[in-house]
Amino acid sequence: MFTITTLSLLLSQQAPADNTDWDKEFGVEEQVRDPETGELPVDPYLKDNANAGANPFDGEKLAHAFGGQAGIQRIAERTIDLAETDPRIAEIFVSHDMVRLKRTLGEQFCYLLNAGCDYTGRTMRASHDGLGVTRKDMNALVENLQIAMREAKVPFGAQNKFLSRLAPMSDKIVERP
Repeated sequence: MFTITTLSLLLSQQAPADNTDWDKEFGVEEQVRDPETGELPVDPYLKDNANAGANPFDGEKLAHAFGGQAGIQRIAERTIDLAETDPRIAEIFVSHDMVRLKRTLGEQFCYLLNAGCDYTGRTMRASHDGLGVTRKDMNALVENLQIAMREAKVPFGAQNKFLSRLAPMSDKIVERP
């Protein structure tokens, strides 16, 4: 129960000014995007194709089935667009640099499909550390990738080959059952 003293103290407090910069008040630093790429800065790391999580396929047949570099990039971007609006997993993506994610996912897919790209992202474990990704989350993302591949008219056999290359990576991504 409020006492009269407590109530009078609450009523006598002044509301903060409307122009209060709360980020400054709490020491939140604004991150500035790179003017060329539009990406947020990240801590330095070793850039290596080995970070892609698997070896690329031999030959160019799968890359062609996915529409080459441009088609692969569209599939990666569509996968992320779907994930951002998927109520099952959208929360995972809220505080991430989507510009960077779309670029590096496209690079990873392009590298794995042997379409002539290098992967410049972090390792799968480092990229997903602390996100608390579950097996259900991973399955939802794969479903979004399947939708993106179907929309791009990637043949079903090519989709399955690609998914079989990605599947073992889940051990480095999933943190919780």
